[in-house]
Amino acid sequence: MKISMFTEVFLPKIDGVVTRITGTLDQLAEMGHEVQLFAPGDPPATYAGFDIQRVRGVSFKPVYPEISVGLPTPAIARRMEEFQPDIVHSVNPVALAAYGVLSARRRNVPLVASFHTNVPEYTESLKIGWLRQPAASWIRYLHNQAEINLVTSGPMMKKAADTGIRNVKLWPKSVDTVGYTPQRYSRAMREKLTNGHPEAPLVIYVGRMSREKGLDRLAGIMVELRKLVPSARLAMVGSGPQRDELMKTLDPAWTTFTGYMSGAELAEAFASGDVFCFPSETETLGLVALESFASGVPVVGAKAGGIPFVIDDGITGFLVDPAAPDAQWAESLACVLNDENLRAKMSTAAREEAERWSWRASTEQVVKYYEEAIDLHSKRVVKKRK
Repeated sequence: MKISMFTEVFLPKIDGVVTRITGTLDQLAEMGHEVQLFAPGDPPATYAGFDIQRVRGVSFKPVYPEISVGLPTPAIARRMEEFQPDIVHSVNPVALAAYGVLSARRRNVPLVASFHTNVPEYTESLKIGWLRQPAASWIRYLHNQAEINLVTSGPMMKKAADTGIRNVKLWPKSVDTVGYTPQRYSRAMREKLTNGHPEAPLVIYVGRMSREKGLDRLAGIMVELRKLVPSARLAMVGSGPQRDELMKTLDPAWTTFTGYMSGAELAEAFASGDVFCFPSETETLGLVALESFASGVPVVGAKAGGIPFVIDDGITGFLVDPAAPDAQWAESLACVLNDENLRAKMSTAAREEAERWSWRASTEQVVKYYEEAIDLHSKRVVKKRK
């Protein structure tokens, strides 16, 4: 099968959407499919043997300088014509991927769109709430051009349907259980994450540092936690537009900022924490929670968005009402940190949960959705002709 894929984000940026795309591309390559990927910014020329079509982008400053908004050009149409795709997959259509939607419709090519980031909700966190309704209308219009729309968690199936998006299917969650494993635990990494206090109980956060992640709460949560676990420390792995602000609000006496990590180093960071704290309320899935599970580290996360689709409350971690006071978050974290037996049980359960979700099984299901979309499109074309 020949697949033209459009995405709003790709390497060298690292986030959950990029991880899902790269994991899927790896599997599509192994399965013998052909992909051309259109991506903004400065992506690599190839990935998994597939050509990456670089699209000129402009920075989304000052709201989100890490994002490069792709600008459609006539070259995209020429490359699609040369490739002759069987299907177009538009990942999170807003700008460049929206052009993928319109290109598929213009060329009468079957279309699958996938919903990864709740952009309308993010507008509130990014203080551009006036865009919420226009963004919701635009995204609903784009998704309803597709034969099939994919979402990444059970709760998001309902949310997408409630916003008027039709033909919604579940893209099964998946995680790398080879790269992320408890065996990646490293004493040297533990030293780094704790700034030389490896014996201290360690809370870890890994990911993008931006307002929609709810990281403002960590300062209050950690103050409350240190009343219960006086030696507790926090490691912040990653970066983003809110990093400088967080460095001012999180006490350096017990907080370590590492910057971006990737590959083996990132896997070591995941495996070297004691508990992952994830206060975000806007996740459509929360892939980092699964990566934490694969590393044998339980997660305390918000009972909101797609996170309840990942955490089995009391088994692989704890879910906390996002409206709960900081002290309640601290109590859940302290339960994990103070009870070694509970932490060991949760670690085992978390790893077992991660092992249920392979990239191959997930990608095979996506290919089935592609085939279903092609069939639906063919039937629609025949019906129009009649």
